[in-house]
Amino acid sequence: MTANSPEASPQEAGHQEASKGTVRLTSLAHGGGCGCKLAPAVLQSILKGMPATAAFPDLMVGTATSDDAAVWRLNDTQALVATTDFFMPVVDDPFDFGRIAAANALSDVYAMGGTPILALAIVGMPIDKLAPETIRAILEGGASVCAAAGVPVAGGNSIDSVEPIYGLVALGLVHPDKVLTNRTARAGDVLILTKALGVGVLSAAFKQERLDAAGYAALIASTTQLNAVGRELGDTAGVHAVTDVTGFGLLGHTLEICRGSGLAAEITADPPLLAGVEDLARAGIRTGASTRNWASYGEDVRTGAGLPDWKRDLLTDPQTSGGLLIAVSPDAAEAVLALARSRGFSASAIVGRMTAGPAQVRVG
Repeated sequence: MTANSPEASPQEAGHQEASKGTVRLTSLAHGGGCGCKLAPAVLQSILKGMPATAAFPDLMVGTATSDDAAVWRLNDTQALVATTDFFMPVVDDPFDFGRIAAANALSDVYAMGGTPILALAIVGMPIDKLAPETIRAILEGGASVCAAAGVPVAGGNSIDSVEPIYGLVALGLVHPDKVLTNRTARAGDVLILTKALGVGVLSAAFKQERLDAAGYAALIASTTQLNAVGRELGDTAGVHAVTDVTGFGLLGHTLEICRGSGLAAEITADPPLLAGVEDLARAGIRTGASTRNWASYGEDVRTGAGLPDWKRDLLTDPQTSGGLLIAVSPDAAEAVLALARSRGFSASAIVGRMTAGPAQVRVG
């Protein structure tokens, strides 16, 4: 729902008014959403050789397998899930930007099977270019999503920045025995994706002023949908591993599951797509991050010779606030699909499977 749609609340309409007559948020940033994250290969090279965390026995999940959040055991019944996520604008409406960034940050907690309990705001704004009302609308958008998740934004930090940046530190709780990670998939598991792909393509079209109202509505609906179903997956029989699909694309985050679990994966070349995405992709619209992602995978991702470039671009497309990727035993797949669809994830579909073999992804 956008601020100028018929369903917009007076508050949202006010945020739209606050941004009128000001510079486009996306024009102030060199990238947007999860598309501005460091490429996987660059991040790996930076983190290589970081100190080991084995000396901390209560650290259940750290940096070893590039998981979605850190997890610290508090006691026999509680573990703390801690994460941070922030980025530059993917849309121009400040309220929508805040909503998208907050939903994206909370997703990391849900992907670990946790329930968010607290958030802190991360704010970097070019105060010489943005009006206080615009910055306030960004914060209010984030706070509105946190409120819907039952989470207070209890503080944070702000700086004067050349580019607008917003996100959250998100904290949550999970039972230590129900922590979901990307390293526990099993050979034979099927892979379920809960949201359709194409957010990066839609955002690129938006920045080029080539996105129609229906496309913008699809972009906002997908990126502001909370992945709250994740907190139910730890209690769901047959669920073995979970991650959320964000900046590295479907192929990149599948590869993380492969590396964490010591397995291979096969991914369909025809995953579910958001409305209008295929036509835009066929027309050559893509993000720079999609190209960087593909270059980062190297020989660990293999495609057939007949795969069109536009399909490859969609498999590497960075997903801002994307869906959950769930590795589940075949006999439990229909139950997990039914659960996700009953929670509003109507596009949920099986997109691949895990197999024995070296940590590689094959597109079939």
